[in-house]
Amino acid sequence: MNGKRILLIVGGGIAAYKACELIRLLRKQGAVVRCVLTEGATHFVQPMTFAALSEQPVHTSLWDLKDEAEMGHIRLSREADLIVICPATADLLARMAAGIADDLATTLLLATDTAVLAAPAMNVRMWQHPATRRNVAQLRADGVTVIEPDEGPMACGEYGPGRLPDPEAIVAAIAAALGSTRGPLAGRHLLITAGPTHEPIDPVRYIANRSSGRQGYAIAAAAARAGARVTLVSGPVTLPTPPGVTRVDVETALEMAAAVEAALPADAAVMVAAVADWHAEAAAAKIKKPADGTPPALSLVENPDILAGLARHATRRPRLVIGFAAETDDLLANAQAKLTRKGADWIVANDVSGDVMGGADTHLHLVTAAGIEDWQPMRKDDAATRLVARITESLS
Repeated sequence: MNGKRILLIVGGGIAAYKACELIRLLRKQGAVVRCVLTEGATHFVQPMTFAALSEQPVHTSLWDLKDEAEMGHIRLSREADLIVICPATADLLARMAAGIADDLATTLLLATDTAVLAAPAMNVRMWQHPATRRNVAQLRADGVTVIEPDEGPMACGEYGPGRLPDPEAIVAAIAAALGSTRGPLAGRHLLITAGPTHEPIDPVRYIANRSSGRQGYAIAAAAARAGARVTLVSGPVTLPTPPGVTRVDVETALEMAAAVEAALPADAAVMVAAVADWHAEAAAAKIKKPADGTPPALSLVENPDILAGLARHATRRPRLVIGFAAETDDLLANAQAKLTRKGADWIVANDVSGDVMGGADTHLHLVTAAGIEDWQPMRKDDAATRLVARITESLS
């Protein structure tokens, strides 16, 4: 990002303080950052803070005669390589979508032909409100990159999607928007699977498991932050796509196998998805409960073994093939057997007998031909970062 000019618009939300860290990270990568604060933003963080961090003048008003004489909002909006809005509040997104220009921020956004990236942050109900969803859809249709907010606890005490993504994730999205992604995995392609598969038995029922996809998505996000080109083949989950990641949505194991094949070649493959072992020939109509209470018989067919097929791929085997072993008993013995049986390079073993599936924490063991590493309990995000660091070492 060396020499790239970023115009940062800071919206009036409690998450405005995180824009300070964003400036630090952008400047560390060589970007030149100039800031525009909305009136609301000045109630949370003082303009002097942004001036000190950016070492550039900070603009707050459309009616500043000195700024208009020396720079002007038209020139300000067009000299940047990218305009970033962080945090993008519900109000600011609404005014952008409607084409309103009633302050410096919205006026320069309407006057620019520069690419725009918005990082939303707001209450969960506001993010999920139909008006906000319409505004986001309109902005994306207009060519604005609107990244998905994170899910978690909020300053208001509620929980859900609407949190501002971590500054590191926003930097990754900015790098992708600028086409200047750098990092230890730059130039590498990582293929990652995540989530469950759903195997229909009729139009309303399916065979599935409790996988939330959180670990696979965390690995995809960490790989993108490290500069990799990431293809994420995802089963049905409700998680937002990590910044800088190409996501391919599938439902069944057969669809996942096809998507994995289509994504090759790759330098490394991390098969985190909890793929159903079997599928049934789905009935055309809903299976009715027999009058005598006899359970219907399902004829199950084995699904393709995606991990083993990839590890033994005749022409396009990734240099590093990593599988996951989710076990409820005999964890390490089962993981070692899986390493040999599947032909993978590594197996990441995790005990799912508790609340690991769907939770934020995990306890992983890395099983390789050289032995077993116990990583101790940690957050899934931290485990993802550690695994990507090991992948980087292996590929380099």
